[in-house]
Amino acid sequence: MAGLRRRGGGSAGDKDVVLGEKCGNLDLGNDSDIPAVPLSTDSTPEILKKALSGLSSRWKNWWIRGILTLAMISLFFLIIYLGSFMLMLLVLSIQVKCFHEIITIGYRVYHSYELPWFRTLSWYFLLCVNYFFYGETVADYFATFVQRREQLQFLIRYHRFISFTLYLTGFCMFVLSLVKRHYRLQFYMFAWTHVTLLITVTQSHLVIQNLFEGMIWFLVPISSVICNDITAYIFGFFFGRTPLIKLSPKKTWEGFIGGFFSTVAFGFIFAYLLAQYQYFVCPVEYNSETNRFVTECAPSELFQIQNYSVPPFLQDVLGRETVNMYPFQMHSIALSTFASLIGPFGGFFASGFKRAFKIKDFADTIPGHGGIMDRFDCQYLMATFVHVYITSFIRGPNPSKLLQQLLVLQPEQQLNVYETLKSHLTEKGILQPPLRG
Repeated sequence: MAGLRRRGGGSAGDKDVVLGEKCGNLDLGNDSDIPAVPLSTDSTPEILKKALSGLSSRWKNWWIRGILTLAMISLFFLIIYLGSFMLMLLVLSIQVKCFHEIITIGYRVYHSYELPWFRTLSWYFLLCVNYFFYGETVADYFATFVQRREQLQFLIRYHRFISFTLYLTGFCMFVLSLVKRHYRLQFYMFAWTHVTLLITVTQSHLVIQNLFEGMIWFLVPISSVICNDITAYIFGFFFGRTPLIKLSPKKTWEGFIGGFFSTVAFGFIFAYLLAQYQYFVCPVEYNSETNRFVTECAPSELFQIQNYSVPPFLQDVLGRETVNMYPFQMHSIALSTFASLIGPFGGFFASGFKRAFKIKDFADTIPGHGGIMDRFDCQYLMATFVHVYITSFIRGPNPSKLLQQLLVLQPEQQLNVYETLKSHLTEKGILQPPLRG
């Protein structure tokens, strides 16, 4: 551990020895060998500090968290009002900030200051992976827009080859940057970067995929996680007595259970409110004529009021035999249940990560909350679940997407598809066979 404590000047050879000692002495199987990250500074605005100066630290933290939570929710509502494109930009911004926070922790924990090209390559790989995922999104949802521009047609046609070439360039740069005595630490950080990409970029891509299915598939899951965070904190703050898990000592069973029931009720009601508006239930599509995202459609059966029979054991409680509701509300129960029972394990995972590296928060971006990653640790797990849920139980053939793909084909291919479809519909009796002269 002597090498970890040696800092300051010296010749280039001395720095190589120091960094080599770090790599040789660092035992990842023993947490005591992992140095702590420097403590975050208090980023609370001075006006809040003065206003809350007479309160105990417990209640001061309560008010700071509460005020900043209301501010973030208000900002979120404003971005929803601005439309789906602004929501996509928000997701991208959050992804980049989360990546920065996690990479910075690795940079500080392993004292990677002298590693050649480490930070440059980390951000380069972020650009490569985003180029790949966003290119896939453009190819899927913007086919008619791409068709009108020859330059984009080339990029889309060879998109995966270009993406692979970009990644391969970064891989070769990493290999060329390997320096004797630095090998182990360089491979630690290479793995760190790729796991971070898996956590942040891949999951944020799924968030955007969910958004294209309809804003309601974006808002209900995210709001359910937020609701669970808030209500679990409130129930734990006022009624918490029984510790829930050692990884997160402040979490209690009372908060966990209270958050579950509150979140399921919230999700059910919130789904009912959103399901009434086309703006939230229609898939997000790009209109090539207006160059805008549109959310206009005839709502599917999922968002049309249906009559359901009430189970016999609930009829006396509700005082009715049938109830009218949107089918999506039933799905909202599944989403809310995951958000409140399984979603917190994303937070527990993050707590274990922070304990492993002796840090309280990922960053000090939001006073009272920590970093952006501290607020979105559960959201990434939720995004994956929603995507799997949609593909498994909801999504069917998308005529609009299929039509966009057909328009990209060559004229002779389109005619072939037309003749095949016409023959198929004639065989099924939907079209009349052509009259023979």
